[in-house]
Amino acid sequence: MEMNAEEFLRKCEESGDSAYAQLRTLLERLDDPSTRTQSRVFLSHLQTLLSPTEEASLHSLSKYHFRIHDLFLDHPQGDMGRKKLTMLVIPSIFIPEDWSFTFYEGLNRHPDSIFKDKTVAELGCGNGWITIALADKWLPLKVYGLDINPRAVKVSWINLYLNALDERGQPIYDAEGKTLLDRLEFHESDLLAYCRDHDMKLDRIVGCIPQILNPNPEAMSKMITENASEEFLYSLSNYCALQGFVEDQFGLGLIARAVEEGIAVIKPTGIMIFNMGGRPGQAVCRRLFERRGFRVNKLWQTKVLQAADTDISALVEIEKNSPHRFEFFMGLVNDQPICARTAWAYGKAGGRISHALSVYSCELRQPKEIKAIFEFLKNGYHEVSSSLDLSFEDDSVADEKIPFLAHLAGVLKENSFFPYEQPAGSRHFRDLIAGFMRTYHHIPLSADNIVIFPSRAVAIENALRLFSPQLAIVDEHLTLHLPRCWLTSLALKNGEAEEPSGISVIEAPRQSDLMVELIKKLKPQVVITGLAQYESVTASAFQHLLDVTQEIGSRLLLDISDHFELSSLPVSMGVLKYLSGTRLPSHAAIVCALVKNKVYSDLEVAFVISEEQPIFKALSKTVEVLEGDTTPISQSYYGCLLHELLAFQLADRRRPSERDGQKPGSSGATGISNTAASVLNEAELSITPPENSSIVHMDADQVFLPIPSPVKAAIFESFSRQNISEVELDVTPCIGQHVRSCYGYPTDSNTEYIYATSPLALFNKLVLCCIQDGGTFCFPVGSNGNYVTAAKFLKANIATIPTESAQGFKLTGRSLSGMLKSVNKPWVYVSGPTINPTGLLYSNQEMEDILSVCRNFGAKVVIDTSFSGLEYDYDDGHAWDLVGTLSKVNMCSNPSFSVCLLGGLSFNMLTRGLDFGFLLLNELEIVNVFNTFPGLSKPHGTVRYAVKKLLGLRERKSRELVDAVRAHIGTLRTRSARLKEELEKNGWDVIEPRGGISLIAKPTTYVDKSMSIASTHQVKISDSSIKAMILESTGLCINSSLWTGIPGYCRFTFALDENEFDQAISCITRFRRLLS
Repeated sequence: MEMNAEEFLRKCEESGDSAYAQLRTLLERLDDPSTRTQSRVFLSHLQTLLSPTEEASLHSLSKYHFRIHDLFLDHPQGDMGRKKLTMLVIPSIFIPEDWSFTFYEGLNRHPDSIFKDKTVAELGCGNGWITIALADKWLPLKVYGLDINPRAVKVSWINLYLNALDERGQPIYDAEGKTLLDRLEFHESDLLAYCRDHDMKLDRIVGCIPQILNPNPEAMSKMITENASEEFLYSLSNYCALQGFVEDQFGLGLIARAVEEGIAVIKPTGIMIFNMGGRPGQAVCRRLFERRGFRVNKLWQTKVLQAADTDISALVEIEKNSPHRFEFFMGLVNDQPICARTAWAYGKAGGRISHALSVYSCELRQPKEIKAIFEFLKNGYHEVSSSLDLSFEDDSVADEKIPFLAHLAGVLKENSFFPYEQPAGSRHFRDLIAGFMRTYHHIPLSADNIVIFPSRAVAIENALRLFSPQLAIVDEHLTLHLPRCWLTSLALKNGEAEEPSGISVIEAPRQSDLMVELIKKLKPQVVITGLAQYESVTASAFQHLLDVTQEIGSRLLLDISDHFELSSLPVSMGVLKYLSGTRLPSHAAIVCALVKNKVYSDLEVAFVISEEQPIFKALSKTVEVLEGDTTPISQSYYGCLLHELLAFQLADRRRPSERDGQKPGSSGATGISNTAASVLNEAELSITPPENSSIVHMDADQVFLPIPSPVKAAIFESFSRQNISEVELDVTPCIGQHVRSCYGYPTDSNTEYIYATSPLALFNKLVLCCIQDGGTFCFPVGSNGNYVTAAKFLKANIATIPTESAQGFKLTGRSLSGMLKSVNKPWVYVSGPTINPTGLLYSNQEMEDILSVCRNFGAKVVIDTSFSGLEYDYDDGHAWDLVGTLSKVNMCSNPSFSVCLLGGLSFNMLTRGLDFGFLLLNELEIVNVFNTFPGLSKPHGTVRYAVKKLLGLRERKSRELVDAVRAHIGTLRTRSARLKEELEKNGWDVIEPRGGISLIAKPTTYVDKSMSIASTHQVKISDSSIKAMILESTGLCINSSLWTGIPGYCRFTFALDENEFDQAISCITRFRRLLS
């Protein structure tokens, strides 16, 4: 049935809604191929009737609520594309004006090839004129016009038919034999939702969308339907709602959301082009893109009059509440900017105001990596994106930081926890270092030649403690972090050093001939030095040092940190040239600090190379005993850099180097000290499994439960931020509040706060303070085995405080009093509130009793809270109030009595991966002695930032963080009950824990029974053999009584991944069956 023009116009005249209903019916006829031609002819007839002149065309908009007019594009002579488009508009859609014309002019500045054969989406297409013009001129493969206004989409389809068919309703073909109907589609979509829902990948995204907040925010919460009022639908073209982005404060939140949605759907080589009103200022506009990892090119800029129907009062309100000032101009010719408030007043008085309008073209600088970053952030980490900053003046910084952030995002997204790693360092990281040495320096190393340390200073101090030389000569550039007692009070007698601590250090200049002269004269047991720049180029200085140290039997540790580069074109180094052709002699090792990164200046990891397996193993053990481990994220950062340098290399392309055969074996050099060797051999340290074999670790003081989302967010934000202020890194106020609220520990302006990468590292410095004091370190029976081993390794005087099974091996005032009577200058170690290893708790009253006894004997007390924070049932009787307790205890003062507090956060807030320890000292004498041992590995700025953020969340009782910790406590309570049940069922006597991640149990049923080991011989089960027997027969690793210090009792940790915990339970059952 033919449409009647008079009837059509009569109905349109009734109202805007009635006119829209008629146009929708017309669109249905255009969609139908059988009525399409007729309907297009009808549109031509309407245009002839209503728009013979421009004035008549405008009159039809007010009378019939629609208008059909010609839009002239005026392409340059010879340019592709038609000269005009025929367009229909209705009042509820943004009418083409300077804003969109400027955008089209910006698009025109691109070469023709930018859209040719590409898949394109236009955001905020309105009536579709730019979408149609783009498809007509540049012949893209497909263009999707998207708009949130459903009426705009319907009108765009009508306009598509108006321009795809001629006035007679016949198709208009382009140079490729296609029509606009082949190249164009329009869809209702909130930004890129349509593309995302249909899993589309785009070559180009263009957008001309609102950039002013609606002065009536409630209006934006209405449902968007085609039956909504014309006023509301039209406002969608002018205003936007708050989007939850930092750019909301400038009215650019919708653009920010469009850009982040675009990152997910744009192809790696894709380009985004946006129209940007210059009201917030050009720098703000550019930064919106640059901080998200885009390179930005301004295509075109002009001034346009501010639309009279746009209310800028929202911008005035922003200025009132912030220091930012928007940029407007009085008229089009004035260049002096005025603020939004002045512009609003001027406009209200009848003046014409304008603003800059720019068209920006943006490309991702590292598409794959930036896509990975935003893929991570969209999964619940939206707040982190506000602090993300991927803008860089130096491309080399971007090339380093962006791949790491992508790697970190992948690690945090794919892993619920950081896996167990050997104390020698991540196997993967050591493989990468070895691979770099093989590939770039042709040195055939393996991971088993490399030990990872938190820093060069730690590596050097650990090596000196391992060899414990009477005399060491150390490069003057490397003595800064050595204990001061090693550098003072040196007396030489018959060529031998005499110094109370057992180690004396002579400083030497970094010049090989002078160093060699000192070595020959003083005959030190250990030499630690670097090489001057001019001596590092050739191997002669290194060869000379090797020869002279080997001749007199000295150990040589050569530092190459200043010359080592992580680069695809590393500088030539004589030392590494030597090692490519000759095996590193058994008396020598190489130390190297990785500090030359372009992003995080104070982020350090060090490694030591030794081709002697006994030395490699001993150095690995010193990391475990004195540091615990090396921060996994620091290893991950440098591992990412190494991976980038190795990933493009062809595997096994280079033949292994032919090296001169220096055979491994004894060199006659100074060996590991007897004390160190004895302690390391007797201690129960971590097990190194054979390659490609797996062990279930119930012997690690680590939490392998899922890391809470707030912790992951804090870790990522700490690395993604730039220009972090010192205030944001100052954790001291938060730590002070933390220890007061959790333990009631007294702090004041005289309290000294000391931080390190682990509580163990801080504990070891306290042990050194005890040694310097001439004191005795007192451990209760049933203490952390790693701490006891560390004290022995450091050669402290150690006393054991008896405990009894009836009290769960808890320290009591009575047992403490009996022991302290015979101890001079006691230092008492107390683990609490949660006791490691038993998992029992000290109540406030029990602590008062213990501290009262310590006060009576003038003991210095080290309270270690680093295993606390996961108590299952922490009632008021167990809540600590050390302020109140110490005020009672100190009523009878004893000047030598003091209490220091040691702690960490990995248990309190499940921050595995954020290695952080703190120590609070209230006694100036201890502070002064502590500061003479400067070789602490300090937590990196990113760690301090994350820790402060998390402590702030904890103090504010963040629901997400509190719920996560509560859920993990529930998991641990359930695990402990299940483990206790399984152990008791299989013949173990268990002491039930009340908090923490471990329990102790006695293998009563197994004692004195025999079992076959390795199918060769029978071994009787005992305290010393049960760990090895369980490990060999089941793959389960626990701590024996050698570690717990409690005769007969083993320790089991259970904060494992769920699958590993189930596997551990199976191992316990299997061991019982094997014995049967």
